[in-house]
Amino acid sequence: MAPAPPPDDQSPPAAPRAIVLMGVAGSGKTTVGARLAGRLGMPIRDADEFHPPANVAKMASGTPLNDDDRWPWLDAIGAAIRYVDDGIVVTCSALKRAYRERIRLAGGRPVQFVYLDVSRESLIERLAARKGHFFPPNLLDSQLATLERPTPDEGAIVVAADGPVDAVADAVLVALAARGFAASPA
Repeated sequence: MAPAPPPDDQSPPAAPRAIVLMGVAGSGKTTVGARLAGRLGMPIRDADEFHPPANVAKMASGTPLNDDDRWPWLDAIGAAIRYVDDGIVVTCSALKRAYRERIRLAGGRPVQFVYLDVSRESLIERLAARKGHFFPPNLLDSQLATLERPTPDEGAIVVAADGPVDAVADAVLVALAARGFAASPA
């Protein structure tokens, strides 16, 4: 006979939830992330706010970042995940498996990656319509070339994100619920 579980007051606390919405520029990370964070009752942080000024200037000039540019940025994102108490949604391109592993390591807790998969045609349309962002549309191809789609062993959720924001957010919530994440009561 299996031992009885400990009473509720002795159960270990649930690990804070960390969700990273990932994908190339124009995939909808920020827009879907804001909707998702609101529905989950969690704060949201955009990875762009962690870039040092040199990275922003480099991208704004049309020069892609290299790994040396990205490592401190990824560590800062991981630190934001590590030091949040009640869960967080973070938007981050997380283009390579090594970047996702770096975020997980720096985060020090389980991280659920959600890859927003968008067609190149939709990405081009979205980037052309975007105003006031430092990322120029001509860097899209460098991101697509760098992208390493998550493999099944990474446990990432993959969501087709060409559709309307609410439909994409709903699909993400359904996939998260299947993995044990629940929205906060409204």
